Amino acid sequence: MEEKFVSRRDFVKLMAGLGVGVSALAVLGSADRLGQLLREEQALDLAAAAEPHTAAASGHPHRWGMVINLSACIGCDYCVYACQAVNDVPDDMRWNVHLIERTETGRVFHMTRPCLHCQDAPCAAVCPVGATYVRDDGIVIMDYTKCIGCRYCQVACPYGARSFNWGEREGSSGYQPEWGSAEIERRPRGVVEKCTFCVHRIDRGLAQGLMPGVDRQATPACVNICPVKARVFGDLNDPNSPVSQAIAANPTFRLREDLGTEPNVYYIPPEGMTL
Repeated sequence: MEEKFVSRRDFVKLMAGLGVGVSALAVLGSADRLGQLLREEQALDLAAAAEPHTAAASGHPHRWGMVINLSACIGCDYCVYACQAVNDVPDDMRWNVHLIERTETGRVFHMTRPCLHCQDAPCAAVCPVGATYVRDDGIVIMDYTKCIGCRYCQVACPYGARSFNWGEREGSSGYQPEWGSAEIERRPRGVVEKCTFCVHRIDRGLAQGLMPGVDRQATPACVNICPVKARVFGDLNDPNSPVSQAIAANPTFRLREDLGTEPNVYYIPPEGMTL
């Protein structure tokens, strides 16, 4: 059976067509809110017809991406620990996941997986309130003030890259200060969280004239800390950037490319893996 994702637009129109049951109202908040969402979607339909706009066609000068070299990764978990510290994430909500895998020949390798920042992101498509969206520079981001905790995005993500924040937390994540200091505000209870490519560093760095992937202050923490340079970051629109150079010089693949999500994270396969 062909897999399909329900978009926010389809969800809103479906709820309107059904007259909105009690369970739907519990998610959306009220019938008034549904009406507002429906009007917004109708306006988007008209705007799209007049002037289509997607992240891929935005004309933005940058598109941020990452290359992870599975042949080089030694499984030290430094990238995991730095992410936990800088983003103030507890162990039960890891944004950067380390998995031990084997090639077809039985060779063990270490697979690490951040959010893949898909250009056709299922998580953004199903969000009923627009809390998740794809920026023009390719980063899939969240507006935590809009998130209603429905977890549709978590279910829709085919990579398991999202975690739900079940409760308030006191104290540090357990990784500060050894692996870094918390650089962003802690998220509230009841929202979904995920890797952001350390977007706060990217935006601040660009404002200061720095280049992500080149200048450490503007580069994701997981990339900076890797002792074997298994992670490379940069602008996929720039053929001279570190990330574009890494893709040009090596065979690469992306996870579940058959889904058409167009991730911005590329992997260099480990020895013994058949592409």
